[in-house]
Amino acid sequence: MRNSTLLFLLFAVGIVACRKDEIIDKSSNLKLQFSADSILFDTIFTSVGSTSRILKVFNFNKHTVVLSNVSLAGGTSSAFKININGKSISSLNNLKIKGNDSAYVFVKAFIDPNNSNSPFIVEDELKFSLNGNEQKIPLLAYGQNAVYLNGITINSNTTFTKDKPYIVYNDLIIKEKTRVTINPGTKIYFHNNAKLLVSGSLKANGTLADSITFSSDRLEHIYDDEPGQWKGIHFLSPSFDNTLNYTTVKNALIGIRVDSLSNNNNPKLLITNSIIKNHEVAGVLGYTASITGINNLIYNCGQFLVIGLFGGDYSFYQNTLANYSYNFPRKTPSVFLSDHLNDNSSTLSKSLKSTFVNNIIYGSLSREVDFDKIGNGIFVNTFENNLIKTDLQDLGSSNIYNQDPLFFNPKKEEYKFLNNSPVIGKGKDLSSNVYFGSFLSKDITQKTRVFPSTLGCFEK
Repeated sequence: MRNSTLLFLLFAVGIVACRKDEIIDKSSNLKLQFSADSILFDTIFTSVGSTSRILKVFNFNKHTVVLSNVSLAGGTSSAFKININGKSISSLNNLKIKGNDSAYVFVKAFIDPNNSNSPFIVEDELKFSLNGNEQKIPLLAYGQNAVYLNGITINSNTTFTKDKPYIVYNDLIIKEKTRVTINPGTKIYFHNNAKLLVSGSLKANGTLADSITFSSDRLEHIYDDEPGQWKGIHFLSPSFDNTLNYTTVKNALIGIRVDSLSNNNNPKLLITNSIIKNHEVAGVLGYTASITGINNLIYNCGQFLVIGLFGGDYSFYQNTLANYSYNFPRKTPSVFLSDHLNDNSSTLSKSLKSTFVNNIIYGSLSREVDFDKIGNGIFVNTFENNLIKTDLQDLGSSNIYNQDPLFFNPKKEEYKFLNNSPVIGKGKDLSSNVYFGSFLSKDITQKTRVFPSTLGCFEK
């Protein structure tokens, strides 16, 4: 026993003797290196914090350094907060970084409300003091006041304006027989899992110069193309006379969902000159719905761009539907129309009518248009003068099949055409269409459309 104890003590002493004392470099010439020379936060809504930015602080010197202080110039009153070693602070003393090692500083921005309608800038500096020298990293954030709507039901005619953006939490409900008008330039942002439920009427009247936006409330660049951030716009059965003109709807679970046919001579939803993109499941989903789409750019959704289930009435003229699956492992066609709800019983089917004229329907799959019919009701699908990617070339001889439309650069979301595109001058004359004077006479950019037109939403 005594020998064992003696051996242990000798072993322990040997280990201590082999260790070298840590050398702290106190030279006044030392400099730190940083992963960024400044930190910029995109627009942050007042009273809502940002996501964290990470700043990596490098000590490329041979020996350990001790930073006497890391702090925000604005102190505790700063709009920014830092987190170092798991502590949320405005200042930290004696931060040790070993030689050829690094430390992480997490930075967030929190902006207090003020009375400004316009975006404003808040600034600060992150200061690092080492051996009597000070290095600074500028911090910059754009702030924006907003109107916050948390679980609100609108039960009287209301107009949304562009003075301040609207932030929706939970459900925003437009009650039956109630009309909400959205003026040009208005931006409506939805928090995680929030949605807009329309039982009344929604009139979104954007313009080319001042469009309307429905999107997630996370405006940092890392969320630009993140689908499924909110649940989307849902037009319920009592809803009527809905229009979306020059409106962008993006990054939802389902961008637009429409339930039931119209209760008057107008479509339940008229979508014109709009951009619908980057939704996790579908861009436009109809259940026995009445939807008309003109001059829209609909692209890059997880499963479908346009899907009609359980019958309905769908009319699409001069739209560009492009689904390249850059962000999704997609296996379903861009356009899918069915008379049932994935049920094998023909009694659970309804009549379906669709009209697609002068559209582009193209993507990464071999079949970008498909149908499913099990019932005995009306099932009429009229496809004329479209460019379609499909392995079933049975939709009529006026269509162009499987020719690349030669978009300028779909990876960069540029869907105009090269000069030798096969879609130029192939459109059917739509001058007798009821929507010609209001929408079809010009393309999405307000360029005059000359027939035979260019297919899709852009006139060449």
